[in-house]
Amino acid sequence: MGAGGIVCYTAGFREAGAEGAALEAALIAAAGDLALVGPNCYGVLNYLDRAAMWPFAHGGTCPGYGAAIITQSGMLSSDITMSQRSLPLTHMISCGNQSVLSLEDFVDHLIDHPAVRAIGMHIEGLRDVPRFADAALRALDRGIPLVALKTGSSAIGATLTVSHTGSLSGVDDLFDALFARTGVIRVKSPAQLLETLKFLTIAGAPQGNRVAGFTCSGGGATMLADHAETIGLGFPGFDDAAKADLTALLPPIATVSNPLDYTTPIWGDPARTGPVFAAAMNGLQADAAVLVQDYPAAGLDESLGYYRADAGAFIAAAQARGIPAAICATLPENIDLATRDWLVAQGIAPMQGLTETLDALRAAILWGQARRRPRPAPLLRLPPAKPLHLLDEAEGKARLRPFGVPIPRGAVVSGAQAPAAATRLGGKVALKMMSPRLAHKSEAGAVMIAPPDMAQAVTQMRAAVTAHDPQALTDRFLVEALAPRPVAELLVNLRRDDQFGLVMTLGAGGVLVELLNDTQTLLLPASDADLRAALQRLRLYPLLTGYRGAPPADLPTLVQTLSQLALAFQTQSATLAEIEINPLFVCETGTWVVDALVQAMEP
Repeated sequence: MGAGGIVCYTAGFREAGAEGAALEAALIAAAGDLALVGPNCYGVLNYLDRAAMWPFAHGGTCPGYGAAIITQSGMLSSDITMSQRSLPLTHMISCGNQSVLSLEDFVDHLIDHPAVRAIGMHIEGLRDVPRFADAALRALDRGIPLVALKTGSSAIGATLTVSHTGSLSGVDDLFDALFARTGVIRVKSPAQLLETLKFLTIAGAPQGNRVAGFTCSGGGATMLADHAETIGLGFPGFDDAAKADLTALLPPIATVSNPLDYTTPIWGDPARTGPVFAAAMNGLQADAAVLVQDYPAAGLDESLGYYRADAGAFIAAAQARGIPAAICATLPENIDLATRDWLVAQGIAPMQGLTETLDALRAAILWGQARRRPRPAPLLRLPPAKPLHLLDEAEGKARLRPFGVPIPRGAVVSGAQAPAAATRLGGKVALKMMSPRLAHKSEAGAVMIAPPDMAQAVTQMRAAVTAHDPQALTDRFLVEALAPRPVAELLVNLRRDDQFGLVMTLGAGGVLVELLNDTQTLLLPASDADLRAALQRLRLYPLLTGYRGAPPADLPTLVQTLSQLALAFQTQSATLAEIEINPLFVCETGTWVVDALVQAMEP
């Protein structure tokens, strides 16, 4: 037919099982070098060129710029076009099974389009994580925010994702790590996706984190402050000079604070509210501003002029300062279409929902900070994994020692040699039986700390291991000097992932691993700054800094040790599949790898 591409709406392909997968392979072969969107999708809407490769009615508007949205759910894409959110749209792409063109292809193309100011994504799974990461970093460099609604994070959700599109969901914390690494904004709901895109597309990202908030209600100001504190969004206070200026401009009943309730005596009088907005924004040196206004419903709108008057004064003050600004309805439905259109025309985001507005504002600030960070190294592409075998602790530590990883002095000896080895090491030692079948030695009685009689300890350990698993019994023991008492114990896990490459997880270690479930995950390679930031996000972090007068841990050495472990894993990624350090002792001075579980791949 001479077509340049195909949109295939039809379902019943890879998402439907083995027979469907064979049909999809035939479809790909038949398409050859044609661009193919789908199958199992709703297609493509190009609002800029007024082209609809779409099976039925749709909504959505475009003022010549906007957000492009890519979804892996057809119905969600249709729902978004019908939303009453006044989000300018340039493209809507429902990509379905991504047989030929994938989400990464669409992102890579759209970030170069001059009318696209932001890209929204509904992601169930990614076909090529390193390629997505490269595209996301290019978007960051181009100043195009990416906003992702990732579904399939629950056990049930992950199963549904497989049956729905044939995509395999990655582990949710790996997606968090990927998004954090590449500056992708993650949202938790369709409404938050649209509101975040709206703010970024219409108002733009703030240059800093100083936000000025305004209401004509004490309750509204409190709600702003409460949610801002919950999400870590700052409303800075006024200095004395700014307080004096505002006190002179406000009615006596007003309290000067940020967020500011400018009170009803001056409501709707732009000659009085305009100077208040300007003085507050300038006094704070604000980087962004938000005004809460819930507009009256049709038939009850005799006061609409007062709302519009204050809105106009707010807009003038924000534009004079040159900062992104939004007018926010506490309830999503409390801002009418005419008002939304009026605000969009002036470059002011008409936001719908108080919490969604503040979440979007915080996300925009964090995205701006991500743009200023050094770019991470590309993610590694790994060869397929080979069959695995577990190294015993001594063998595993031997794989780490050449990289400068701090490991206590020790010796591998027979049971008969253990007492002499303990004497050489200074007496206070740990005794551990070495066997690939003893991944968790404490459960098998295969570890003793500072036993008073080494010969007797060897005998007792042999008996305990025999009772636990006779096949695990060996005459190979690690006698190791005891590490100093730690400030804290950490778990460090490094592993291969088929989609995401090399992964590092940090968390509370020792017996607290399952109890606290306090972990942070990074993708490798990672910089020292990335490692420090991950540590700071742990709930355990205050313990590392000296909690309630306790001595602080040696954080510089801890970061260095984590970097050494990452380097050891990256260098040996062709032969190692996993390294787990639990615990890593973090002391007042130095760190120590107390236990190491290492899985190697067969040659």
